[in-house]
Amino acid sequence: MKVIPTEIPEVLLFEPRVFEDARGAFFESYNRRTFARATGVDVEFVQDNLSRSVKNVIRGLHYQVERPQGKLVRALRGRIFDVAVDLRESASTYGSWVGFTLSEADRRMAWIPPGFAHGFLVLSDSADVHYKVTDYWYAEHERTIVWNDPDLAVGWPLEGADLRPVLSARDAAGLAFRAADRYP
Repeated sequence: MKVIPTEIPEVLLFEPRVFEDARGAFFESYNRRTFARATGVDVEFVQDNLSRSVKNVIRGLHYQVERPQGKLVRALRGRIFDVAVDLRESASTYGSWVGFTLSEADRRMAWIPPGFAHGFLVLSDSADVHYKVTDYWYAEHERTIVWNDPDLAVGWPLEGADLRPVLSARDAAGLAFRAADRYP
């Protein structure tokens, strides 16, 4: 497994070694020891989630206060632009974001540690996104930062005539970064 750093040191990409032949392909999608060595943390994933979305859907920017979740994200089908926003006030990268493409073709996974907001934009006609999380979902702790917050200025690579994403009502009503709950 190849570990690829990003501009925010705690956010990592994992690229598996793929073995292909006439029968098809095989790769190890997750290994707890490899993950622990790369991240410096030995996490227990307690829940797996799967979303299916169409082109130009943005899901996020989501996070949980009091019960923060680390997320290991992969595009099983299609292609997405994945984003992590650092909400840790004590970090030198506080208020910074990092984005990268994940696809079924590259088979990469992204590690978004606790303390970050997370979201993604679907770049292909549709995408199936799988993510493992380190804590359960708690509605009372969930928060959303609006996708187009001017202070964050996330560079979403939207495509199409109007460059408007498809959003849920919850995501459209997200808070501004300045008003959002943060982590110490």
